[in-house]
Amino acid sequence: MKSNVFSWLVRIIAVLALAVVTGAWADPPLPEHLSGIISDYTPFNATSNPTGPYEMRGRWSLHLKDRSTKADFTAEMAMELSDYWVSKNYPDPPGPGPVDLSVRGQHTHHITMTDAVVTQNTKICPPDNPVTNPSGLVLTIDPTDPKSVVKITGNGNPAPFESKGPSTLQVCITGGGEVEFANISLVFGGPATGHFGSQAIHGVVRFPRPSDNDDDHRH
Repeated sequence: MKSNVFSWLVRIIAVLALAVVTGAWADPPLPEHLSGIISDYTPFNATSNPTGPYEMRGRWSLHLKDRSTKADFTAEMAMELSDYWVSKNYPDPPGPGPVDLSVRGQHTHHITMTDAVVTQNTKICPPDNPVTNPSGLVLTIDPTDPKSVVKITGNGNPAPFESKGPSTLQVCITGGGEVEFANISLVFGGPATGHFGSQAIHGVVRFPRPSDNDDDHRH
């Protein structure tokens, strides 16, 4: 009798082990590296001293680690006031030639988010248009981890708003049936919103490829 019970237990354990392995095979591993481009505008700020929209153009990359539960995110971005702003503030430039380009306020930012928490809770992400699949990756700051922070520079120095306290960043990567990871959105919180705005900043994901890791080290 004991022999029969032991035999059944062995079979049950084997079936459960097979189910776990099959499930692991069904879910392909996440890519260790993703990268892409940021391309968007800040909103027009209609205050007593109207500013914007700013053009935002740059590159980003992320590295998944700790079995894809944590990630490091970096972005390099150039910003300048858009043609719309120039046309509103300098509608009739004197003489031939373009408006003095120095009025555009060109500057750069380097953005880092270290030890971000990785989840697949895309319900908190801004919607894509047209709508993408509900699955994807979400990076947020871990408030319990002192190493999980966002740092932003301005022209190589700490951005002016950094003195007002830490900012937060939510990064969402979503896609569709043809391209699993296609879109990226960045949403800032805290003092950084005074410069970038609180709206989603959009970009595109490159096709994952083996050379991404090398590319990240070169740029």
